[in-house]
This record gives sequence, structure tokens and C-alpha cells, in this order.
Amino acid sequence: MKYFLRIFIFICLSTLTNIQAHDAHHHIHKNTSPHDREWKIGTKKVIGALLSMKNGMVSIESNADIISIPYITLSESDRAFIDKRYELIRRFNLPRHHNTVNPPSHEINQEIPIRYILLGILFLSGIFIAQSYSPKLAMLSGIAFIGFIGYGFNNGYEALQMIQTNPLTIDSAFTPFKSEVVTSWNTQYFRVGSIGIAKTHEMMKGITSWQQQVPIPQCYLNANAWSIPLQPVMAQNSIPVDQKHFTRGAIAIAINGIPIFNPYTNTGIDAYLDGQLDDYGGHSGRADDYHYHIAPVHLYAFTSIAKPIAYAFDGFAIYGALEPDGSAMKTLDSHHGHADASGIYHYHGTNSAPYMIASFAGEVTEDSTYQLIPQATAKGVRPALTPLKGATITALTPNGSNSGYGLKYTLNGQTYSLDYSWTPQGNYTYVFNDQNGNRTNSYKGNPICTIPATSVQEEFQQSTITYDGQSIRILFHTDMQSILALHLYDMQGRLIREQQGDIMHLNGLQKGLYFLRLSPLSTMHTIHHHP
Repeated sequence: MKYFLRIFIFICLSTLTNIQAHDAHHHIHKNTSPHDREWKIGTKKVIGALLSMKNGMVSIESNADIISIPYITLSESDRAFIDKRYELIRRFNLPRHHNTVNPPSHEINQEIPIRYILLGILFLSGIFIAQSYSPKLAMLSGIAFIGFIGYGFNNGYEALQMIQTNPLTIDSAFTPFKSEVVTSWNTQYFRVGSIGIAKTHEMMKGITSWQQQVPIPQCYLNANAWSIPLQPVMAQNSIPVDQKHFTRGAIAIAINGIPIFNPYTNTGIDAYLDGQLDDYGGHSGRADDYHYHIAPVHLYAFTSIAKPIAYAFDGFAIYGALEPDGSAMKTLDSHHGHADASGIYHYHGTNSAPYMIASFAGEVTEDSTYQLIPQATAKGVRPALTPLKGATITALTPNGSNSGYGLKYTLNGQTYSLDYSWTPQGNYTYVFNDQNGNRTNSYKGNPICTIPATSVQEEFQQSTITYDGQSIRILFHTDMQSILALHLYDMQGRLIREQQGDIMHLNGLQKGLYFLRLSPLSTMHTIHHHP
């Protein structure tokens, strides 16, 4: 019987080693372990096991020491190893059932894998047998069993925290509107810049409950661009999008650069049902800032069903009333979305409440006023007016110089107009012809922002490279640069050197032909090196 007990313990420990979801809870008690590998950190090499990756930092345990290293400074092979590891973790911990009516507020694995059940039976059997021979051994086995079960469930949630969105995937959704948006990214956020004016549809027309605001250019650029998290985290306690939370500011950004607000206004009213929205689901706010309040499904006229029409500010994509493969929309969960076959979460836009997002499936942060942050800021040039009850907007037409609009509306059977324009310097003129007579108001605002003529990818291709015989320097023409690292390859495609930043030193290189890659883009520049 004692022999059987030893065999049982050996099997349990071996099984535990093989079914760990990842190395985050594995502790090295010897100089080496089956999980050790060689890591290249700059010019140094370290032997150790992967512990975790969070917020762009990788933790490696080497000889009982914990080393934290920025993900972007690791070699390509090391990053590929980490990506593969966390992809396996994500798939291992995928929810087994996505299409539930009222699922929990975060998408974690709600089923116990069969391997856990079988291992649990083995553990309990071992505890029962050990009780007859050693109560102390039985107690220790019980503690180990409880810890293992806790590890299994906690590790499933932790793994989902590590999902990283490829910025090029997000960028491809904005491609049809690259003349109206500019994109960039770093390791934390994907940035979307625009001036907040819709060019592919008539704004304001169809509003029957007008707030007397009109669309003017905003400057959602550079530090004031919209931010989409690249590492979305499933929320443990999701925050609802309702009459209290997020009634100020945007909750998502459409692929044409127009922000999307809560369906409820800051007065708690459903803007769509109240007649405040135009034929495309938008209107202008108190800063004369145009935005949508429902999902902009009309944008599918310019993109494919396989692409999102917007991205929520928890990092997840928003589609219309069909799945990305064109099939009928599957059952939505309590957030108004679900995970796809690969386990990636997304929302759906529909024509009835909650329209797009009922509550955030991912983690978000709100300030003391219940506004989501980070948040781009709109700036008005005139005092906000009061609602004009009974007015119906019939047209909003650009003027001949594309520096303003002519708005027409009806009220009590009469037709009135508001013509407004701006100069590049930010001088605004509003000419009213309404029930109160004719009048002209002038205001001074900020200079008008313009969208850069090229996207981030094109700017990388047009970057200036200087070479002084000892180092390469990359010069960019915008402050929205998103370079992560420089990689130098030889003619055989072998990685020779990599550095973070805009300078690569070439000391010690032999004469030859090399290729320089600016990550995360795949643009290659040929460099002739003559020492």
C-alpha cells in the first residue's frame, strides 16, 4: 500500500506539471527546469522560465530571481514564444458557451475541464488513502488540492487579461476613411485622429427635436486623439451604459472618425426616441461637436461585413446586425455582444435599445462625473443654446468653399435658416434668419485643424533615414509616431541587431548589405554599411 501511495503522488505531480496553463505559478527550485529557455536581452542571454506578461512587461524567473523586461525589447524569437504561449492560454481558457442570454459580466471559462475533474478524483482518493497512514500527509494533500483548484479558476481569468489586439487589424477597419482619419499606436493604445465632421452623409437632416447646435470642426488629433486599448481586459464588475454612467463624453469611435456617445443624453433621455438624432443617428452637442448616439450601421456602405464599423473604448470591436462572416447574428449576452468562434469578444449594433453597448464587457475607467477616461475633448466657440421645440431640420448643405454649412428648418409651418462659416484662423460667423428676425454673431475660436495627407504607415515609408558611418537615425515628420523597435537583418534574413528608439548603433558590424525593419510595420529599408 505504501508503494501505491508513492506511485499516486508521482502521477499527481507529473500531471500537474503537464497541465499548467502557463508558467506564472511555477517556481524554480533548481538551477534549471523543463520550462527554462534562453532569453536574449540586448547583448545578454538569460536562462529562465516565463512567469507572466502584463502592461507590456514580461517577468522571467532565473535562478529564483525575478527579472522584468519590456516586451518590445525582447528578440523576435522570444516575442514569438510569448505570443504562442498566451495564444495557447487564451484558447485553453475560452468560454465553452458564448451564446447565453444572461451570462456573467466577464467571459471566463465557466466549465471545469475534464482533466481537472479526473485529477480531483485522484487527489481525493489519495487523501482518503493517506488518511489511514499519515493524517499530516492527508492534510497537506488537501491544502494542495484546494490550491490547485483555485489556481485553475483564477488562472483562466488571468489568461484572458493577456489578450493583445494586433494594431494592424484595427487599422484595417479605418482604411476606407483614411482621408478623414489618421491612425497611430504605441504599446498601450491605438489612436484615432479626426476633425469630427462626417463627409459621406448629410448631417443633422431629420432631427425633430433640435438643440440649436450645429457641426463645426474639432481637433481630435495628436494628444487629443481617441484612444482604443490594445490589451483589452474582461471586466470582473462591468459598468452599465445607462442614464447615470457615461452620459458625458464618448464610449466608442466609428471608423469614419466620428465619436459615439451613450444612447442616453446628459439629461437621461433616449436621444433616438426623443427625435434628437438625424437620419444617420447623430447630432451636435453643446460644443457644436457632431457625434452618433447609436451604432453607425450605415458605414457598411463603405466597408465589408467582415470589418467592424466602430471600436468601443474597452478595446472590443462593434459590428452590425450580422456576424463578421455574414451569417445571422447569434444570441447576444447582457453586454449586447458575445465572443466569436476564436474566443475574441465583440459587440453588435441593432435598431432597438440598448442599440450597441448595454454594459462594458471590458475594463474601463470613469472619472468622478461618470465620464470614461481617457477622453478626447471637444471645444465650442459660442455659448450653448436652448432646445427649439417643434423645429424639424430639413437640410444641412456645405457652402461653396467647404468652410461652413447652410442649415434649414421648419417651425410652425415656416421655413428658417442658419448659415455659418469659419476661416482657417478660427473666426466663426453665424447668420440667423429665424422667428426672431435676422442677426449675425461672430466668435473667435482656435485655428482649424487639418488631417495629415498621409496615414501612419505612409509616414513610416516617407521617414528620413540618416547614416553617419557609425549609426542610423530615423527622423519622423509627425509627433504621432508609433515605432516600437529597430531590427537589422543580414542578406540571409538573420536578425543581427535590434534596438528600441530612433537610433541604431552599428559598432562592430562587418561590411555588407543589411535590411532595417521599423516595427511593428513590415516596411524594409536597404542599408549599405561601410565601416
